[in-house]
Amino acid sequence: MAEFWADWGALAYAAAALWAFFEGETFVLLAAAAGRATNLIDPWILMLCVWGGSFLGDQLWFTLGRKYGVKAVRKIPGAERKLGTAVNFLNKYGVLFVLTFRFVYGVRNVASAACGVAKMPWAKFAVLNFIAAGLWASSFVAAGWFIVGWLGEKGTLYALGSIGAIVVLYLGFKAVQSWRRSQNRQPVAPEER
Repeated sequence: MAEFWADWGALAYAAAALWAFFEGETFVLLAAAAGRATNLIDPWILMLCVWGGSFLGDQLWFTLGRKYGVKAVRKIPGAERKLGTAVNFLNKYGVLFVLTFRFVYGVRNVASAACGVAKMPWAKFAVLNFIAAGLWASSFVAAGWFIVGWLGEKGTLYALGSIGAIVVLYLGFKAVQSWRRSQNRQPVAPEER
């Protein structure tokens, strides 16, 4: 990450904004941790870039949800179910949901579209989204920055390595499960007449 910033300079901040436009907690955490460890990344500029990227990404999804409704997410596998969950949360929690959906795994990607589908007023969503994007950006930049201070550089490397190993093991476990399921499915032979 530090080499990326050293090579790309200001363009690396643009990449962080683009990454946050689509998602990006892990990228933000790693960038902030690398900034603390190397002094190559300004945490304030990083925070502003990912704040803007996250805000604009969710504004786009809101607009798509408002304009196209459920059709906006139909082509994404599993998104309709998640959209239903997000609309239920929105109806139940309202403003609190909009301020916190970035922190809820599984509905973040469709939550903005759900707000659009629910016909939330554009100005209300924009203000809440701006506040929420700031909370998200500052939380993850601060977490990445202070993790290095708390664990130290060596401890951070061990922690990131452990997280990486857990992710690889989890993906391997899921691949084996999927393979076993496909092996257990016996083709149904047509009945003999």
